[in-house]
Amino acid sequence: MAKTRQRENMSVLDSVKSVFVPIHREGHMFIGIFAVVTLVLTLIWAPLGFVGLVLTVWCVYFFRDPDRTTPVREGLTISPADGKVVSVAFAPPPPELEMGTEPRLRIGIFMNVFDVHVNRSPCDGTITKKVYSPGLFINATLDKASEDNERMALRMTTASGKDIAFVQIAGLVARRIVTPVAPGDLLRAGERFGIIRFGSRVDVYLDEGMKPLVSVGQTAIAGETVLADEGAVEPPHRGEVR
Repeated sequence: MAKTRQRENMSVLDSVKSVFVPIHREGHMFIGIFAVVTLVLTLIWAPLGFVGLVLTVWCVYFFRDPDRTTPVREGLTISPADGKVVSVAFAPPPPELEMGTEPRLRIGIFMNVFDVHVNRSPCDGTITKKVYSPGLFINATLDKASEDNERMALRMTTASGKDIAFVQIAGLVARRIVTPVAPGDLLRAGERFGIIRFGSRVDVYLDEGMKPLVSVGQTAIAGETVLADEGAVEPPHRGEVR
C-alpha cells in the first residue's frame, strides 16, 4: 500500500513538473518588468491590466527552460534549438570561423516566439573559436539571414574529431544573443550553451560524413532530435506534409 501511494505521489509530482518548468535566469528581469507594468495598467484601467497579465504569462512561457533527454551514442548530431527546420542545403561556413570556403551541409532551425529559446550543444566536443558579428535583423526564416543578420558563431572539434560549427542568428525581433561559453570549454551533447531573445535561428554546419536525418518542415526539439549521424547508411530523409 505504501509503495502504491508513493508511486501515485511521484506521478502527481511528475505531472506538476511537466507544467511548471524552470525559468531561465535571463528571463527573471523581463518577467519582473512585465509584472510591474501589469500592476500599473491595472491601477489605470482593469482591462489594460488583463492585457498586461496575458503578456506577463507569455513572457514566463517564453523563458521556460525544460530538461531534455539527449541521445548519447557517439557520432550523433543533436538539434541545438527548438523550432522548424527551414533549410537542409550546402553553404559555405561563416568566414569568421576560418573553416574554408568549401560548402558544407547546413541545417537551419527557426525559432518563433512560442518556442523554447534555450540553445544546446549539438555534440560532445571542445569550443575552438567564438566570434560575434553585427548585422541586420531580417526575417530569420530566410537563408540570407545566415549571412546578413547579427550572429554569434561557434566552432567545435567533436569528441570523434569532426570539425563543426553552430551559429546563433538574430531575427526580426531578437535583440540579444547570450552565449556564456568560451574557446577551450568542453561541452556535452544537449548541454545548455546560450539563449536568444525573442525569435531567431540556429544553423549547424556539418563535417564530411555526417548524414542528415531531418527534412525541411520538420519540427526539431533542442537536446533531443537527431539532426545527423556519422554512422547512417540510408539516403537523406524526405518529408511530406500529412
